[in-house]
Amino acid sequence: MEAFAVSTGVVALSEIGDKTQLLALLLAARFRRPLPIVLGILVATLANHAAAAAFGAWVQAVVPESALRWGLGLSFLAMAAWALKPDTLDDTRTPPTSALGVFGITVLAFFLAEMGDKTQIATVMLAAKYAMLFTVTAGTTLGMMLANVPAVLIGERAMKILPLVWVRRGTAGVFALLGVLVLAGVGG
Repeated sequence: MEAFAVSTGVVALSEIGDKTQLLALLLAARFRRPLPIVLGILVATLANHAAAAAFGAWVQAVVPESALRWGLGLSFLAMAAWALKPDTLDDTRTPPTSALGVFGITVLAFFLAEMGDKTQIATVMLAAKYAMLFTVTAGTTLGMMLANVPAVLIGERAMKILPLVWVRRGTAGVFALLGVLVLAGVGG
């Protein structure tokens, strides 16, 4: 249960103000069809995060425990610093409308935008820490949906209400705490 809760919380916080959330806003504003956009985000996230979690589980299986602890702890601390850097819409390009339709464009755009993104790297690290592929994938996917579905449904109004600087600072604090706990050998 801890792996699921931590995975959900870390990714939900990390995703607020992230380039993929900004992509969700952009797609919602452009296409005004929330259902295929939400379903596209779900499919892309499941595929991307399942692969990331599988990689994290592999790392956990082949890297010695002491090296893994130091690598994960330092990686979480690096993620804390990265979480403080705001993303912009300039980082994301919406593909032109094509035969793929809104669903296909969303799947493709989200899958590609997640490559090397904070939430994908966090998924790798969480899977390496907890060695629970399904649980971490389910948690990180739920976290993505918790952050992105409201962005699709209520759009830019929500972005004006949320103080993103405080969300980024809170996210950085969570990653820093995880890094310190891992380095101290606390937790599963």
